[in-house]
Amino acid sequence: MTVRHQAETGSEGDPLEVWIDQDLCTGDGICAQYAPEVFELDIDGLAYVKSGDDELLQAPGATTPVPLPLLRDVVDSAKECPGDCIHVRRVSDGVEVYGPEAA
Repeated sequence: MTVRHQAETGSEGDPLEVWIDQDLCTGDGICAQYAPEVFELDIDGLAYVKSGDDELLQAPGATTPVPLPLLRDVVDSAKECPGDCIHVRRVSDGVEVYGPEAA
């Protein structure tokens, strides 16, 4: 299944994006269980985000849009992540709305 770049909007109507801090990733794989369309474990045992074309984005700090139908799964991934390494933020101002640095 290919996920297109339709992004979820935050409370102010801004698109959201997600990224993973691999330095904190425990390789538990919970994120890939919740949202396999967005997250994937690589051969190094760490989780990464995927593009809308299912390409693994391995550059440090790489982001991908949060697809509207998968918002709950992405948020649950951030909440359940044992490494607290999943960050969901507004594209417009970079403010984290879900994850370890969310206000």
